[in-house]
Amino acid sequence: MSLIMTPRVEESDPHCLSPAAGAGLLAAAPWRRFATIGDSLSAGTGDPSPGYASLGWPDRVADVLRRVRPEFAYLNTAEVGATTARTLETQIERLVDFGPDLVHVPCPANDLFRAEPDFGVIEETLGRVFEVAAGTGAQLTTFTLGRAFVVPKFDDWRERVLTANAITRRLAAEHGALLIDMWDHPVNSRPDLLSADRIHFAASGQAVMAAEVIKGLARLLDEASA
Repeated sequence: MSLIMTPRVEESDPHCLSPAAGAGLLAAAPWRRFATIGDSLSAGTGDPSPGYASLGWPDRVADVLRRVRPEFAYLNTAEVGATTARTLETQIERLVDFGPDLVHVPCPANDLFRAEPDFGVIEETLGRVFEVAAGTGAQLTTFTLGRAFVVPKFDDWRERVLTANAITRRLAAEHGALLIDMWDHPVNSRPDLLSADRIHFAASGQAVMAAEVIKGLARLLDEASA
């Protein structure tokens, strides 16, 4: 007797949250001005997934916060291909001018594509991004790269990602950022997690990422009220 597998959809995905459920978790959220800076991972770039809304994770988070705060404002300056240095050069001024109270800071994904990444320079530059973002007075968020993010042309890719993730963790701790650790998240094992480029999360992964950010923000609210 063969088993019929029911396709996974957003409504039944145990790692997802509906907009209403997300708004319930963030009902007491104080954040009114959300900004995300960085690269295509910060932008929420990814292919469609059957059964999931074609929305990037930051747009999903913004939608939930808008349900809670009708006066909510949202800025996304993230650029495809942006390195940490380019983020600092071309996006940070717009971030400061926006006056955010919630900011997503990128991990250094595009810095890893160089022949020989200089991790000392990467940490120094990303540290400056964190410093300026924190200087706005905003709550910061960031995430580590998942292990499903693989670029086969580099034999040491796993080590590169682990080093980049360690940098992100250190800076997040230093600046009180909410860290969403995706390295060992269960969705890394899903065969349909990535887009055709094998780099970006498809819409199903974007939905999970948004849920993790929302749940993380809800934990911050619970800790603040304890």
